[in-house]
Amino acid sequence: MTDMIAQAASTTVYPLIAMRARTAPDALALTDGTTDLTFRDLLAGVDRCAAALAARGLTRGDRVAVISENRIEYTLVELAGAKLGLMTACQNTRLAPSELAYCTALVDPTLIVASPRHMQTAQEIAGDVPVAGFDDLSAPGETTCVAQPEDGLFIIYTSGTTGRPKAAVISHRAQLARTSAMRLDLGILPGDGYISWAPMYHIGGTEHLVSALLSGAPGYIVDGFDADRIIDALERFPVGWLMLVPATIEPLIERLKERKPAIRGVRAVGCMADLVPSDVIAEITSLVGAPYLDSFGATETGMGPLSGNLIPQGTRPTVFPKRLTMLTELRLCDAAGRDAADGEPGEAWVRGPTVFSGYWNNPEVNAKDFAEGWFHMGDMFRREAEGYIFVGRSKYLIKSGGENIYPAEIERVLLSDPRVADAIVVRRPDPKWGEVPVAVVVRASAMTEDDVMTLCRAELAGYKRPKGVLFVGMDDLPRSVSGKILREEVEKLV
Repeated sequence: MTDMIAQAASTTVYPLIAMRARTAPDALALTDGTTDLTFRDLLAGVDRCAAALAARGLTRGDRVAVISENRIEYTLVELAGAKLGLMTACQNTRLAPSELAYCTALVDPTLIVASPRHMQTAQEIAGDVPVAGFDDLSAPGETTCVAQPEDGLFIIYTSGTTGRPKAAVISHRAQLARTSAMRLDLGILPGDGYISWAPMYHIGGTEHLVSALLSGAPGYIVDGFDADRIIDALERFPVGWLMLVPATIEPLIERLKERKPAIRGVRAVGCMADLVPSDVIAEITSLVGAPYLDSFGATETGMGPLSGNLIPQGTRPTVFPKRLTMLTELRLCDAAGRDAADGEPGEAWVRGPTVFSGYWNNPEVNAKDFAEGWFHMGDMFRREAEGYIFVGRSKYLIKSGGENIYPAEIERVLLSDPRVADAIVVRRPDPKWGEVPVAVVVRASAMTEDDVMTLCRAELAGYKRPKGVLFVGMDDLPRSVSGKILREEVEKLV
């Protein structure tokens, strides 16, 4: 009896999408501006994809790595995986082949799915893993939804402080909780759609699109930032959250002024308000008629823990106090794990149903980051009367145009070259991207800036490559008494 009660109290992503198809079969579900799928069409496509995956022998718990640009078929594979209890490992198509091979192998996939654009790369890095195109994943047949709430739904990669990406597992439970929390915080209504222009290997491209579908709302899929396509979507249906990272806001402002569209409605716009000039916040909110989302979250936690603040339309803020996200518990803790006093900095520890299910095949990091039953974000805040004030990152992170870059990823490449005696990567403010990485290098032998760029070009995605190189002497690097390079002091050199 207990098992039956528990079963009645739980659900997963696929059955809720199927309910949308039953209650509003003719409502728009997905479009790319050329092809429209109703919820009836969407469910039929998902079921055909699930039948094809099952025919290949994939079973609950298997991983499917997807290497593709944003497209409707990507979402069909994700939702088919949701039905069968498979995890979709969303691969970063901007990575260098060696990085992509590492990320794919990390999750030990049973199948790699690739679009025509990325098929050659997929075949080159696949090893013994079979590779399929989207056209290969449609077959007749019946399948049963076997997923459980704690099963992995997506695997989204995050940069690692060790210089290697980590594979964050996001469960059905977390996805449903994130859908709910976002709507509670922003006042998003059931019919408010989503524009999925951010890469689907980010939560901004995948998680929020699925959230819209779960609400019975449409998703407009765009292959990367395209101001005109985004405006087309704004004219077609109301949008809950218009996700814009700092570098994309001013180009959209320019096109909005030129086109003067009849926007159907927006509940909130933007993110990462700290990195956006106040005049730009005022202008974009006035143009779309919506408040600005002063967000702070992570792949591991969703929009939480601190995305509850909406900056009113037309406002030019000078401070950015964060406010707690719904369905989230938050502690600020000192180095000993004790609660920090108000006004004192502490690391954000998070607990709640939106939290991810740990890093795939990484027990040591999981043990450390989930100590005492809370997820330790590595981000420092101070609690004041007006809210939570961001202090810094205990795990030094560069946020560049919406991408997370850990210096260790770049430093690992630099220090592998015998011409480099020592190296450190720091952030530098940038008017377009918010922050960019800069390499500070001590030469062991002759080396030019072009040599550094060539070295990084061979091993790193474009957004991770240093945007500047500074050569210094070994004694020029400020160090602590223990000999550790003081990264914040090095920042003053660039």
